[in-house]
Amino acid sequence: MKAYIVGVGTTKFEKPESRDWQYWDMAKEAGTGALADAGISYDLVEQVPVGYCFQASTAGQRAAYELGLTGVPVYNVNNNCATGSTALMMARQFVEGGISDCVLALGFEKMTRGALGAGADGGARGGAANVGGATSPVARHYGVMAAAHGFEMTPPTAQIFGNAAREHMERYGTTEAQLAAVGAKNHRHSANNPEAQFQDVYSVDEILAAKTIHRPLTKLQCSPTSDGAAAAVVVSERFVVRHGLHDKAVEIAAQAMTTDTEESFASGSCIDVVGKPMSRQAAMSVYEKSGLGIEDVDVIELHDCFSINELLTYEALGMCEDGESGKLVESGATTYGGRWVVNPSGGLISKGHPLGATGLAQAAELVRQLRGEAGRRQVAGARVGLAHNIGLGGAAVVTLLRTSGPITIEVEPHGNS
Repeated sequence: MKAYIVGVGTTKFEKPESRDWQYWDMAKEAGTGALADAGISYDLVEQVPVGYCFQASTAGQRAAYELGLTGVPVYNVNNNCATGSTALMMARQFVEGGISDCVLALGFEKMTRGALGAGADGGARGGAANVGGATSPVARHYGVMAAAHGFEMTPPTAQIFGNAAREHMERYGTTEAQLAAVGAKNHRHSANNPEAQFQDVYSVDEILAAKTIHRPLTKLQCSPTSDGAAAAVVVSERFVVRHGLHDKAVEIAAQAMTTDTEESFASGSCIDVVGKPMSRQAAMSVYEKSGLGIEDVDVIELHDCFSINELLTYEALGMCEDGESGKLVESGATTYGGRWVVNPSGGLISKGHPLGATGLAQAAELVRQLRGEAGRRQVAGARVGLAHNIGLGGAAVVTLLRTSGPITIEVEPHGNS
């Protein structure tokens, strides 16, 4: 059975502590928006996977209760930065497996200011790293980094990705200007996104001149901590037909999650330990499942937590050969007028990165693009979109979305749909 997204909702992504709201407020805003977009009521929802990283157990229920008290099953999902796309994957599996006809995937995060650490929760809200500590689920990852590069007194997540950037520069001749070009592109894109945390435009020179977080990464090449929420209504073919949602429906053509393999750790390279092998394997899986390739994709939302990760993901997705990603972004191939438009929303670097919401916000942007509803950031003629969401620890989720063709199945009674 095929699965379709028929409704999406997002909040504006905000700087932490800049707005007087609770996580259930933002979840209500995004969830209500997704239901309104689909034109359905909450009592039709059969299951609710809810993603977040920094709230207590059953916070998913507290958030979903703002939408209604229907007794619907709620699942609390935490997969580090890949949490939102993991919730979406659960929703798709419920529908494709014939278990449910209508599922709401919801993701939110209320964060505190400051860089992410590497503490016991796999990405603590600031504070010292627990590199190599027995309580940290990412201790093995940071141990690989420390063995190759030592450990500096800089934010741990920026450090592990910054060291991946150093390796890429040493191995392939990638330049600091090419890394900065990623930030310049994504900040430029976010100027057309009213829901982005930042909407300022910067030149490559201005990005290079910004405060260094961990060489070669400057502040304007690093995703910020953010508050926000996103949601998606995922339904079956028969639900689409029954409720006349053909014009809203965007098909989930294929989706795959990969966790770390031996390749992630064997080389001792930060390029591998931050997830490039996972991303490549997930991408190859969705291409095989869908019969589509990167050459069929028009618009991409990928996990640019740091500028280097966008370059690594170009290579993992097959957009270029290994080592050629710096030249690819510099050529203009990944912006308007190029071969693909990557991160039209502004990406994590400029749109913001509330961990539990990020993957669902990527899906929401692609749905709007494929429906032709993205306003000033619309990618002309977009018919196939790809989302890439990754979390250390680790998980990489790649999702292919496409505009749906005719949906004409015979409708049979099922549940309360």
